[in-house]
Amino acid sequence: MDEAARAAWWEGLPAGIRDEIDGHVLQDARLPAVRVVLDVGRVPFGIGLGTAQEIVNDRYVHHGERIARTPQSALDLESLALRAAGCPGRVVAIEVVWDGDTVHDWFTVLLAITEDPAQERRLATVYSTTAEHYLGEEGTAARRLLCAAAAERAGRALAEHLSVPFHFASPDTPDDEAPRWRA
Repeated sequence: MDEAARAAWWEGLPAGIRDEIDGHVLQDARLPAVRVVLDVGRVPFGIGLGTAQEIVNDRYVHHGERIARTPQSALDLESLALRAAGCPGRVVAIEVVWDGDTVHDWFTVLLAITEDPAQERRLATVYSTTAEHYLGEEGTAARRLLCAAAAERAGRALAEHLSVPFHFASPDTPDDEAPRWRA
């Protein structure tokens, strides 16, 4: 479906559905917005996931700066150290793992591993936008995904600060099943 067809489809929706989708978009809730488009568009109009994402993206473009963006995770050492200090139990390692979804593609998660592995704590989620902000100009020279480069830099600095091991099993290739850190 091209842009003109998406716009025509949008204009043909009842105002209540348009308001619901735009409400999700304005709250930076992309997945719930896509879900509504699929719910109302799949059967009667044959709208699939790709087209639903394009329609929602059109709404993001339309609303621009009015969207209440989800805050980025802090990656500076002082902020990460404070988060790690709030972990239940002693931090024994800092680890980066891969994750992904249909909105953000691949991203990394910076974790504090405690003595009780069931108590690991998410310190930061590093999306490409977070990485771009953190790495600045240096990020353009990275040979790997920016989220990996940023998480590795921040994680290594934190591990060194805490005097604990750092682990990132697959820094060059996204792999959400890579081996995890073990004591």
